[in-house]
Amino acid sequence: MYGGDEVSAIVLDLGSYTCKAGYAGEDAPKAVFPSVVGAIDQSGVGDVKSEKESDSMLDPKSVIKTFDSEKSKVNRKLYVGSQALGYRRDHMEVISPIKDGVIADWDIVDSIWNHAFRERLLIDPQEHPMLLAEPSFNTPLQRERTAELMFEKYKVPALFLAKNAVLTSFASGRATSLVVDSGGGSTTLAPVHDGYVLQKGVSTSPIGGEVLTDCLMKSLESKGITIKPRYAFKRKEIRPGEFLTLDADFPNTTESYKLFSQRIIASDIKECVCRVPDTPYDESAYANIPMTPYELPDGQTIEIGADRFKIPDILFNPSIIQTIPGMESFTDSASLRGLPQMVIESINKCDVDIRRELFSSILLSGGTASMQQLKERLEKDLLEESPQAARVKVLASGNAIERRFSVWIGGSILASLGSFQQMWFSKQEYEEHGTSYIQRKCP
Repeated sequence: MYGGDEVSAIVLDLGSYTCKAGYAGEDAPKAVFPSVVGAIDQSGVGDVKSEKESDSMLDPKSVIKTFDSEKSKVNRKLYVGSQALGYRRDHMEVISPIKDGVIADWDIVDSIWNHAFRERLLIDPQEHPMLLAEPSFNTPLQRERTAELMFEKYKVPALFLAKNAVLTSFASGRATSLVVDSGGGSTTLAPVHDGYVLQKGVSTSPIGGEVLTDCLMKSLESKGITIKPRYAFKRKEIRPGEFLTLDADFPNTTESYKLFSQRIIASDIKECVCRVPDTPYDESAYANIPMTPYELPDGQTIEIGADRFKIPDILFNPSIIQTIPGMESFTDSASLRGLPQMVIESINKCDVDIRRELFSSILLSGGTASMQQLKERLEKDLLEESPQAARVKVLASGNAIERRFSVWIGGSILASLGSFQQMWFSKQEYEEHGTSYIQRKCP
């Protein structure tokens, strides 16, 4: 058993959009930074070993072979964190370690963890137990891989992997609920019963914050508004309150970095002006809606009308994507289901005797779920579509911060409970039983 009382545990939640890290027992994560990294391929620049690799050369037997070609990975330099990414560099690609909700590139994950421990929390991972949040549909192979990296490279004293949905449930003080987690990359529904995820009821949809942001960008572009990324102009103040904007031209900027910079601005527009309509979006009803102004970083003020309601409604009616110019290539959105249908399908896959309880505690979590009016609309749609006997209750923390970080907060609560301390998967057990033992220790 590991006594985690003397030293506080570290809670890490690597999401598809941001990575949250901090100390157990606190009410919000200390470090929140993008889960994408900038990479510059250095194969052309002679064999420069990036600092990251030279200071921690692993012994050959613990090096885990990655699926991609190893050669291309050695020669790239990775930039992690909002500051390193905010600075435009020539030929810097922005890449994400996560593909369809699960980790695809372990090299990047390693650099993200390293950044979180060494540069943001300023701790030595050997001294703190780690609680990691994982997606509800994580594969056994992924979990073993995580444990191996944590114990072999970071030499953590103890580890625990907890499912996202379970942590959200704990954050709101419930053992049974249906968790609707709508994040950057996707929306996942998972029924939780007595602290365990019911795998048969888990369903996911590729529509998350990033899809909505892209739809907003495309929709604005079709109206002739292009978002200038932060690096593409300079502003000079000529007279107080009067600015002159000069275009700056950087021919070597990669397409992915340009998109990344535009998305940051577009997602801010989305968070500021968008709200979910009370009734399903209808082109004619919203044609003469009053416009809302928004000032872009380069000084131009744009007016956003019907898009304020149209974009969020994609969550409820994915076929709207087809009507947005430039988004036709998105996977056949006819086959995607809206949130209310997903909720009902998910609950119907569960056991008859817990359905009622699930209907009465539907929890919203994640950044996209904190959109204005989402809770009210989901509740209204479910009341219309659910069986009569069900008492539908959609719960969401009134505090947007808590809603965004509910997974992390749940982890923080769990790891600081006294009764949880015997649950840790310790380094000693890892050395005795090997990686596969994590399947036994962490449900």
